[in-house]
Amino acid sequence: MRKAPLVLLVLSFFAFLPAPATAATDLPGGKAYFVVSRGSFKTGTTNWMRLSDYTFTTDGKVRARTYLWQQAKPVARQGTGTTPDSSCSTSSSTPPQTLVRSCQVLTAGGFTSSPNESTPGNYRLDGDQLHITWDVPGWNEQWAVVPSPDGTLARLDFRSNALATAGYGYGSNTPLTTRRQMSSVQSFPGNLRLEFHGWDKGDPVSNGSGFDIGLYRTCTTTSWCLTYRQPESANSCQGGSGCKQGGDTSIQNHVVRVSNTDRRDTHWHWCSCLSINSAGKEEFCYKGNSHVKPMLQILDDNGQFHGWVGVEASFSPQNNRNDDMISAFRVADFR
Repeated sequence: MRKAPLVLLVLSFFAFLPAPATAATDLPGGKAYFVVSRGSFKTGTTNWMRLSDYTFTTDGKVRARTYLWQQAKPVARQGTGTTPDSSCSTSSSTPPQTLVRSCQVLTAGGFTSSPNESTPGNYRLDGDQLHITWDVPGWNEQWAVVPSPDGTLARLDFRSNALATAGYGYGSNTPLTTRRQMSSVQSFPGNLRLEFHGWDKGDPVSNGSGFDIGLYRTCTTTSWCLTYRQPESANSCQGGSGCKQGGDTSIQNHVVRVSNTDRRDTHWHWCSCLSINSAGKEEFCYKGNSHVKPMLQILDDNGQFHGWVGVEASFSPQNNRNDDMISAFRVADFR
């Protein structure tokens, strides 16, 4: 039998070799799982807020799971199903000066359900610059990736976005199904600070202040809830908020777990004096324009708590868009 030429045998051999593998893409800061808040806050337009988790993979892909709130489609507040127990709240009409009122905690409509959006995209890294192109026409964004000093956390610093005007993000390799319970949140030893970008009566605003989680009370039976009655001081409950001179200018604060299987928490707060309605009658639990702030926990590679990213989606119950209270924010120690 006549033998096939050697060259044909060599070619046949290479025809069955697998194609070369595509080079793996570096993860942003070496981290796969991020929590991100974004918002569009402009003058003369309706604005929106998105609270997302991003999952990055080494094939250059990213997917965002997102809760969306927008002034064009305002939603009512909804109950979380949690009312703090008597160890950290009171049902008395003349409460002790250290306890909040025992009211069901509210959050932004839709936050107790699954995310509104699931959006795929592609990413690339150019040095410390993260570029994301979403599978939505015209939507791309850029962040600077900043590692924490110990390397267990990566921060995203907002650079640009085709649709948003502000944003905050943090990532680690701790799965998004992991969370810290309220006892460890309350005992966090670091220095948390609130920073936000938002919109107030037609104009973009930004600001920051301290956030001392150690002042909050843990609750005995409703252990997934923290409460804090912020005492009277020169705060936002005076002046333009509607509180009368000499009224109770303390603030009712609640931080509550929304889910035990992911990073969702919520912050609900309101001025005590606003429970006096326009007819002069006291409502024990305020039903008006309270602050509802959905949040996602920031965890490092070791699963340790470092704060939250969040949004405020407090839409006017009277459908007066000028009275909406909206923002994207972070409460974090790594800033």
